[in-house]
Amino acid sequence: MAVTPQKVFSFKDSEHPCYLLGQLNTLRQERILTDVLLCSEHQEIPCHRSVLVSSSPYFRAMFCSNFVESSQARVNLKGISSNVLSGIVHYVYTGCISITMEIVLPLMQAASMLHYGNLFEACSMFLQEQLSPENCLSMIRLSEILHCESLKERAKEMAVRCFSDVATTEDFCELSLPELMCYLEDDRLCAEEEQVFETLLAWIHHDPFSRSGAIHDLFKKVRLRYIHPTYLFQFIANDPLVQSSTLCTEIIDSVRRLMLTASAKCSRELKPLWTTPRRYTCRETLVVVGGRKNNEQTSREALLYDERTHRWEWLAKLPLRLYKAAYVCIHSILYVLGGLSLCLGSGDSSVSATVYTLSLKTNQWRTAEPMLEPRYAHQSVSYLHFIFVLGGIGVDKRISPSVERYNSMFNHWETMAPMPTAALHPAVAASDQRIYVFGGEDAMQNPVRLIQVYHISRNLWSKLETRTVKNVCAPAAVIEEKIYIVGGERTNGHVEKALRALSQSLTYYNKLINELFMCVCSQKNKSSSAFSKKKHLKNCCSIFKDEAVKSLEHEESFS
Repeated sequence: MAVTPQKVFSFKDSEHPCYLLGQLNTLRQERILTDVLLCSEHQEIPCHRSVLVSSSPYFRAMFCSNFVESSQARVNLKGISSNVLSGIVHYVYTGCISITMEIVLPLMQAASMLHYGNLFEACSMFLQEQLSPENCLSMIRLSEILHCESLKERAKEMAVRCFSDVATTEDFCELSLPELMCYLEDDRLCAEEEQVFETLLAWIHHDPFSRSGAIHDLFKKVRLRYIHPTYLFQFIANDPLVQSSTLCTEIIDSVRRLMLTASAKCSRELKPLWTTPRRYTCRETLVVVGGRKNNEQTSREALLYDERTHRWEWLAKLPLRLYKAAYVCIHSILYVLGGLSLCLGSGDSSVSATVYTLSLKTNQWRTAEPMLEPRYAHQSVSYLHFIFVLGGIGVDKRISPSVERYNSMFNHWETMAPMPTAALHPAVAASDQRIYVFGGEDAMQNPVRLIQVYHISRNLWSKLETRTVKNVCAPAAVIEEKIYIVGGERTNGHVEKALRALSQSLTYYNKLINELFMCVCSQKNKSSSAFSKKKHLKNCCSIFKDEAVKSLEHEESFS
C-alpha cells in the first residue's frame, strides 16, 4: 500500500529577528542576564557577551580566545569616547544610529577598530554627502588615514570634476608634487589646458623657492595640442618659469615645428601630451548652421546639440545669410568660409570670400582674414592647424580647381597647387599628410570617377581613375586606417534622393593597401531613415572589391 507523503507547511516570520533583537535590547536596558560591562571614560554599559560576539569579529576574538578580557566582568575600551561607545552599543542591539558631523570621525575610527564594516561605510556615505570643492582635498587626506576607499574615490571624482573651484582653495596649494602631477595627468580632469598651465604656475608661485625646479615635470602634463596657438606661443612660451627650463623650451620648440611644418613628426616623448585629449574635451557636440527648408530663405540660425545632456542649445546667429558656404572646426572655433551672400531687398547675390568664426567657448562671431578667391559650393577640410579650401564655383560661375590653405596660427592664406581635375561636391577627407578627394561631378553634372590625392608637405597632386567612385554630395570620415564615404547622390536628384541613398550605400577606402571597397545594404533597410539607426552600416548582403583600385604606383604628379 502506497504511503501518502505528508504535507509540509513552511513558515517564516520576517518580523521575528527584529522582535528578538528588540527584546535583547530591553533585557540590556534592564540589566537582565547581562554578563559584561563595556567601560569608556567614566561610563559603564551593560551588555550580553553572546550579542557582542555575534555582532563583531573583534569581540569574538576577545571573548572566545584566551585573552584576559574573556574572563573579566569589566572591559575597558581605550580610545573610544563614552558617547561614541554608547551609540555603537545601541547600533549593535537595534541596527540604528544617528550620525552627525560632531561624532562622524570618532565613530568612523571606532567602527574600524571594532570591525563594524557596515557602520564604517555608513559614516563614509554621510561624509560623501558633505563633499564640496572646498573640502574634497581634505576628505581625500582623511580617507587615506582611515583607509576608506569609497570616500577617497568620491572625493577624487569631485576634485577632477570641479577642478576650477578646487584649484582656488588653500588645500590645493598644500598638495605635494606627486599629488599635483597625479591630478594633472588624469584623463578625467575637467579643465581647459590653458587653465591646467595657469594652475601649475599658481602652485609653484605659492612656494617658488622650493617648487621652481618642478616646472619641467609639471609642464609635461599640459597637453599642448589642445591649447590655442596664440596663447601657447605668446603667453606660455614667454613665461619666465618656462624660459628658465631647458626642457620646457625644447618642448615648445618641438611643438612649434609640429604646428608650423605639416610634414613634421611627433617624437615618442611628445606623443602622449600631443595626441591624447582629456575626456572633458572629448564631449560629443553637433553644430548645425544655416541651411534652408523647401523654398524658404536661407537661415542664419545656429544650434548646438550636446551628447552628454541630450539637449539642443541656441548659438549666436550668423551675421549674414549664406548659401553653400563651407564649414570646418579647429581649436573649438567654427569657421564658415565663403558662400553666396544673399541680399533680401533686391534678391541679388554675390560670391563671398569672407571668413566668419564662431568661438564655442564665448559664443561670439568674428571675422578672420578673407579667402584669396571668392567661392561657394566648395569643400573644406582641416589638418593640424591648417584649413584647406578646395574647388567650388567662383565669381565667373565656373567650377574652379584652385586650392587655398589657411594658417590659423597667423591668420594667413596662401595659394596651393590646384586639383588635377575640377570637381563639384566631392567627398573630402584628410589623414596622414594627405587630402583625399573622391568623385564629385563636372560642369555638365557628369560623375568625376577619380580619386585625387594631395600630398600636404610636398604640395603635389596625384590621381587614379576608377569606375567605383561616382559619388556626389557624399560626406567622408576617417576612422582608423579607413576613409568611409556614406551615401550621396548617384544620379541627378534632390536632397531627398541623397538621403535615401545614404541608407543604401557605404564605400570605404583603405589607405594602407590603397583599395576601395563597396558595401550594399539589404533591401529591407532601403526605406529607413539615414540617420536613425546604425544597423544600416551592418546589414551588408555583399561586398565588392574594385580590382581597378589596387595601388597608386602609377601616379601622375602635378605641381
